[in-house]
Amino acid sequence: MSGCAAELAAAIAAGLPRAAGGLVVALSGGADSACLLAAAHAHVRARAGEAAPPLRALHVDHGLQSAAAGFRAACAALAARFAVPLTVLEAPVGLERGESVEAAAREARYAAFAAALAPGECLLTAHHAEDQAETVLLQALRGSGAAGLSGMPRVRRLGRGFHLRPFLGVPRAALARCAHELSLATVVDPMNLDPRFDRVHLRREVWPLLERRWPGAATALGRVAQHAAGAQGLLDALADDDLGRMRDGEALSVPRLRTLPPPRRVNALRRFIDERGARPPPSARLIEALRQLLEARADQLPAVCWGEHALRRYRDRVFLTDARPPRLQSVHRWSLERSEALELGEGLGRLRLAPSARGLALERLPRTLEVRARRGGERLRVAPQGRTQSVQHLCQAEGLFPWMRAALPFVHAGGRLVAVGDRWSAAEDCAGPGERGWEILWEDAPALS
Repeated sequence: MSGCAAELAAAIAAGLPRAAGGLVVALSGGADSACLLAAAHAHVRARAGEAAPPLRALHVDHGLQSAAAGFRAACAALAARFAVPLTVLEAPVGLERGESVEAAAREARYAAFAAALAPGECLLTAHHAEDQAETVLLQALRGSGAAGLSGMPRVRRLGRGFHLRPFLGVPRAALARCAHELSLATVVDPMNLDPRFDRVHLRREVWPLLERRWPGAATALGRVAQHAAGAQGLLDALADDDLGRMRDGEALSVPRLRTLPPPRRVNALRRFIDERGARPPPSARLIEALRQLLEARADQLPAVCWGEHALRRYRDRVFLTDARPPRLQSVHRWSLERSEALELGEGLGRLRLAPSARGLALERLPRTLEVRARRGGERLRVAPQGRTQSVQHLCQAEGLFPWMRAALPFVHAGGRLVAVGDRWSAAEDCAGPGERGWEILWEDAPALS
């Protein structure tokens, strides 16, 4: 084992989570990831006598460049040199409006990695000290707070496993020397030379000036990341304490949120969003969201959307929801002759019938029912001695989320409303003495309240 590979292998050993099983190297074909593969191979060989973890490599192809075939060939050659299995993942990049190619590719790449990890596997990426320093600088230029200035975490959960960046304390020059010492055949990604990208501009135009003036800039900025991570840990602890007093089921209490000073409101709301696996919006957007949520009248239903998520207020509670909640899109024909379940569409589950003494008397209904979305103005009498009520009133009485009411399946027989999902059935259509009743079951229904 070469000296440089042994040193880099020690960095892997020092950072691996105890629960980690197999190692998965993110291999791009560049010098940094080639050194990472060599180090991971050295780490596994050093543990050969103690049940060494399995090692494999993943290469992601975004389909963005004509040079992609060269990347694949370089990765295949590196994997063959170290006798490591290689899998190529196709991860097309879909650009959201206003999103950079860099950000979109990163999202697609880590989504592919997360999906490919087996339980307990640890993904290794070759981010080094200068990568961390560049991240901190870019986050500072974007006006980020402690979370952004924390840079890239050394270790985190990813998919069903872990993600480790073992080289965050290793200078780029050390990796270059190791690649030369090991005679690693690598390629250069043309996108890493394109100054249109912020990180490339910083690396080629700004960083050399910083290093000439402040030779220890990367180390100093690495310490900034560590200090910021510590501060963020304190902010998270404070947010957890505040959230413990503000939770109202799956939501937050608006009156309790109002009792916090403004900075702690923002801190708690950001944590509330983050703990549900969503990426919080920028601070300015979050502050505006708080203003709308707290200042809205009781009869208003404010919603602040960003990306795939939204914050909504209903009955003095704040919810994190999908920006586009599921809706019943088309009219469905439900045949009662075949007694089959009716699939309602993605995210909406299905309707099924089951015997029930108080269910619908199907013998009095047409053999085919029509299931469609709410159109407005529908009315139903749900109790034999009760009065006919609007479905809107029934929804309000049971506290159904307004943004989910478009998902309700309205069941019609001959143009007449007989049921709304498994919530309500028309009393006049329910089984009487001596009749067989059938209950509508709504399986895998979305949360409605």
